Amino acid sequence: MSGSYENQKNKWKQNVDKTLQKFPERKEPFETSSGIPVHRLYEPEKPEDGYLEKLGFPGAYPYTRGIQPTMYRSRHWTMRQYAGFGSAKETNDRFRYLLDQGQTGLSVAFDLPTQIGYDSDDPMAEGEVGKVGVAIDSLEDMEQLFAEIPLNKVSTSMTINAPASILLAMYIAVGEKQGVAKEKLTGTIQNDILKEYIARGTYIYPPESSMRIITDIFSYCQENLPKFNTISISGYHIREAGATAVQEVAFTLANGMAYVDAALAAGLEIDQFAPRLAFFFNAHNQFFEEAAKYRAARRMWAKIMKEKYNAQDPKSWKMRFHTQTGGSTLTAQQPDNNIVRVTVQALAAIMGGTQSLHTNSKDEALALPTEDSARIALRTQQILAHESGVTETVDPLAGSYFVESLTDEIEEKANEYIKRIDEFGGAVKAVEAGYMQREIHQTAYETQKDIEKGEDVIVGVNEFTIDEEVEPELLRVDEKLEKNQVEATERIRENRDADAVADSLKKLREAAVNNENLMPFIVEAVKVYATVGEIANVLREEFGEYTAM
Repeated sequence: MSGSYENQKNKWKQNVDKTLQKFPERKEPFETSSGIPVHRLYEPEKPEDGYLEKLGFPGAYPYTRGIQPTMYRSRHWTMRQYAGFGSAKETNDRFRYLLDQGQTGLSVAFDLPTQIGYDSDDPMAEGEVGKVGVAIDSLEDMEQLFAEIPLNKVSTSMTINAPASILLAMYIAVGEKQGVAKEKLTGTIQNDILKEYIARGTYIYPPESSMRIITDIFSYCQENLPKFNTISISGYHIREAGATAVQEVAFTLANGMAYVDAALAAGLEIDQFAPRLAFFFNAHNQFFEEAAKYRAARRMWAKIMKEKYNAQDPKSWKMRFHTQTGGSTLTAQQPDNNIVRVTVQALAAIMGGTQSLHTNSKDEALALPTEDSARIALRTQQILAHESGVTETVDPLAGSYFVESLTDEIEEKANEYIKRIDEFGGAVKAVEAGYMQREIHQTAYETQKDIEKGEDVIVGVNEFTIDEEVEPELLRVDEKLEKNQVEATERIRENRDADAVADSLKKLREAAVNNENLMPFIVEAVKVYATVGEIANVLREEFGEYTAM
């Protein structure tokens, strides 16, 4: 072995010792059912040239083998179940149920009106209140959402983009009401508007104004919420729209660079904000490609941060990511089959080294998940964590000829896409030109043709079908919910201090015009019970609304 290799191995061992002081391994010894010892790390007898540059050691650049020296031997990933439906009270009940079942982090789904900055009593919200997530209009709803859930003991992920600043402000205000200082809050806001223009559509403002809001959040959180992840740069929805694994990596990392560029242009220092950047990936059915995808993405981001942006802090090089199993892979036909699909996808995410995981429920192609199906989805993670043995050594796929070749090829092909995006002038310009959207649409079209021709087999859909499907028990949102939510929002308007609300919105408008950081003004507005729609409308009037090409 070369001296350089031995030096890096010794550094890894030192990092292991430091990690174990804070996070001891879960048991001693690790061994198979046959009593065969399972070592912390497996490595080649004779590392080839380039091994350190391509793979290295866990917890060390380029992080191909994971961002922690001991990975899951010390701590499992955070087990989240994405939940939100109906009213804040109903969702709070589901959150507390899942926490009682062993979930270790919350993940909030918001309804469509909330996602695009409309209150439940807005005509634009009619028929959509509480349907695909929880309805949040004011701080009162947010207080109900987290009732009896201490925010100093739970990490919360919020899938919210265009109005992310408003929901984050409400979370801060709830924390204060619970006596939890901003500095103690942990969690993530998705806050990734570029993928909305590319793949999903829940945008409000034009790209330039949206990027300003995002960098305002970066700056505010750097000063006030040092433990909170200010963005979750999302490949998930890009993949759901029909992208390949390579496109998911390429477009997500290109978007990540656009956010870095925007933050630098706003005067922030790279090592001030980069350690709080997080990512969000999809997990599909092709097990080896998915595992290789995560390894390639981690290596690519480390190189980008170190070589392109000259980040000095190793924390800036680490790609931390959440994974959700692929919603678009779930079938309405024979929904029990989805349990198997989700298990394969979750295993790929774990073998790829995810930090956080949501497993979809079997009935999500038909409706919001029932309690039973949500519990099965959570149990899937727990069985993989505690019964499968895959967590007992770091990066168990390393050294596989197939996996390493796939990792290299995904990196190479993703870099080709990034080069093309750079030729447009970066992700924002590529989005405005419709480049990534066209690439995804073409891929989705080709995939659908292959399914329809039977070249891609979807079990239970175009092969192995059954004549009569048994109707499963589904969750139904109470039709009275919308009326109750509208009435509750109207009561808030009647009972709050109208002058304080008007004053807070006036100050917010002035901050928007004068290019001040918007976050302090949004925090003050939510505290006096200004609504999501009222705050978003002030910014609509100043920034305008984006219309797709």
